[in-house]
Amino acid sequence: MLELRLVQGSLLKKVLESIKDLVNDANFDCSSTGFSLQAMDSSHVALVSLLLRSEGFEHYRCDRNLSMGMNLGNMSKMLKCAGNDDIITIKADDGGDTVTFMFESPSQDKIADFEMKLMDIDSEHLGIPDAEYQSIVRMPSNEFSRICKDLSSIGDTVVISVTKEGVKFSTAGDIGTANIVLRQNTTVDKPEDAIVIEMNEPVSLSFALRYMNSFTKATPLSDTVTISLSSELPVVVEYKVAEMGYIRYYLAPKIEEDEEDKA
Repeated sequence: MLELRLVQGSLLKKVLESIKDLVNDANFDCSSTGFSLQAMDSSHVALVSLLLRSEGFEHYRCDRNLSMGMNLGNMSKMLKCAGNDDIITIKADDGGDTVTFMFESPSQDKIADFEMKLMDIDSEHLGIPDAEYQSIVRMPSNEFSRICKDLSSIGDTVVISVTKEGVKFSTAGDIGTANIVLRQNTTVDKPEDAIVIEMNEPVSLSFALRYMNSFTKATPLSDTVTISLSSELPVVVEYKVAEMGYIRYYLAPKIEEDEEDKA
């Protein structure tokens, strides 16, 4: 038996909005420690990893490890029926083929339940190794979103370079080029407005802006975003989910050969 009760139901709605355009179908894995998802996008270029720890739920019961295959578009449609202030409960029976979403209004005067069929999804769990990153940038999430959006109107690839000068986002396209440089800035009134750059080694990598713009759909979840970069490794773009977990997006850098093919 699985029963998860989340008082901040809007969090789950925002989580789904963040991943449904990237991943169509995925398994949600429930264990005694939390509710998680790990899935590749359809083109197998990006990976998304979600964790919502059990202690973040008001009530969390998971009698045995359970993997629930869901179509994220359909799940999102159901969650759209919940009000932003609603309490969301997810229920499923061991070995059952459906999951129930229950939405309760804060005043308890309205309760809705939606039942959805589960799917059988083959998914291979990829071991994501913990790596030491050459550079880590923490910055306001809405600033990162704005940069990706602005640059994608010029080109389709962003080069992210970290040096002791700061972090530079650049692109080039048919109409011209663009460079946006952010310098470290920790003397701010609000900690979430700070730009913190931890550089062990300078790094410069190219990424597809199409994916970066998809990742920034998680902006409503968190005021800050952490971007971890190392040559030879996928970038990690991480958004915290309240105090209870995170969404991490992994994207492999574009290799120079790709650039030559286009030329």
